[in-house]
Amino acid sequence: MKVDFAKFSDGLVPAIIQDNMTNKVLMLGFMNEEALKKTEETGKVTFFSRSKNRLWTKGEESGHFLELKSMAVDCDNDTLLIKAHPHGPTCHTGADTCWSERNHSDDFLFYLEDIIDLRKQASPDASYVAKLFSRGLNKIAQKVGEEAVELVIESMDNNDSLFLNEAADLLFHYLLLLNAKGFRLQDVLEVLKDRHSK
Repeated sequence: MKVDFAKFSDGLVPAIIQDNMTNKVLMLGFMNEEALKKTEETGKVTFFSRSKNRLWTKGEESGHFLELKSMAVDCDNDTLLIKAHPHGPTCHTGADTCWSERNHSDDFLFYLEDIIDLRKQASPDASYVAKLFSRGLNKIAQKVGEEAVELVIESMDNNDSLFLNEAADLLFHYLLLLNAKGFRLQDVLEVLKDRHSK
């Protein structure tokens, strides 16, 4: 991959960051040759910050790193398209992308998956998610079963609030189980899309 850093007087080229799973555009930054090299070496997307006048790795303060998955340069060799896995919200506002409102209803589950990724790395004493992961796959699978049974029981009653809360519990623990098995919600959606096309 050949990038023409000399094309612009400041030696910077635009870098468009796209979510590797959802293809959503997350942010735009600028890279010089050093930032590109550091990105390739560390696997964490690094920019040249014009305001700080230094290299800046996304997530260096928040922990919301952008894990490099692939890079491509455009036909003029002066713009990068970087696909990455975001470890938490990308925007400084707390939104998953710099072009949407926080926790949009159409992508909240993907946002929640990123929060699960972050919390499972915490201390088991400080996070329910980390505590459950520390107990292993069997315990996580057991919790999904328990929540499914509780949802069925609540469906026989007329308390809508309890039913919806149990549905939320089941969905949350289902995301935990997917994560524990090394999958994402997008993987399940691809199976459903494939079935729908047949």
